[in-house]
Amino acid sequence: MALQDVTFEVHKREFLSIVGPSGCGKTTLLKIIAGLIEPTGGVVRFGRHQNGRLRGAVVFQEHGLYPWMTVRDNVAFGMEMQGSGRTESRRAADEFIAKVGLSQFALSHPHELSGGMRQRVNLARALLADPQMLLMDEPFASVDAQTRLVLQEELLRIFTQERREVFFITHDIEEAILLSDRVLVMSGNPGRILEEIPIPLKRPRDLTGRAHNELAEIKWTIWKTISDEVRRSLSLSD
Repeated sequence: MALQDVTFEVHKREFLSIVGPSGCGKTTLLKIIAGLIEPTGGVVRFGRHQNGRLRGAVVFQEHGLYPWMTVRDNVAFGMEMQGSGRTESRRAADEFIAKVGLSQFALSHPHELSGGMRQRVNLARALLADPQMLLMDEPFASVDAQTRLVLQEELLRIFTQERREVFFITHDIEEAILLSDRVLVMSGNPGRILEEIPIPLKRPRDLTGRAHNELAEIKWTIWKTISDEVRRSLSLSD
């Protein structure tokens, strides 16, 4: 059993993060919310019923772009598959490519981009799908520290503009605190919600000014909650 008695609510226009040890079921939970996995028990409910609107668009750690397509065609692909015309889809794609700061690379192919730029293309593609919720599974885990900071700032900027719900998985406690309105801490397998921690940092947030006393205190609270679970997961994997 990957998950057990997991119950929580994502509030309107909330950035919600989940942290927990490896193997605790975070990605399984995300896939259930996205409709990619059918749960063996329980239900996922979306409060707003919007005709035909995608309930969740997923941004994984690996970008999954089509290497033979340009940035514009990658971003427009989903919209075209839903029946929109090529001209309309490309125009909409250009709008979201601009939002992630890649207009000058619209005709480039994925191999011509850095890892961080490819992940921004993936974010633009997800946003263009106009989901009720943006589901992100460690999207910045594979990039270097400097690129990660830039992508975090970009995500916060877009979140502030778009104001849609975000469900964000990360192993990085500090990242969860800096980005989120609330953090859920999960136990090891089977995954359960151990604690719900609100983040009192005001928005907009300056991620370069990280030396907040509040941040250090919250980080320590989360680590105390999760440390025994991490040690237990490591002992089980030996």
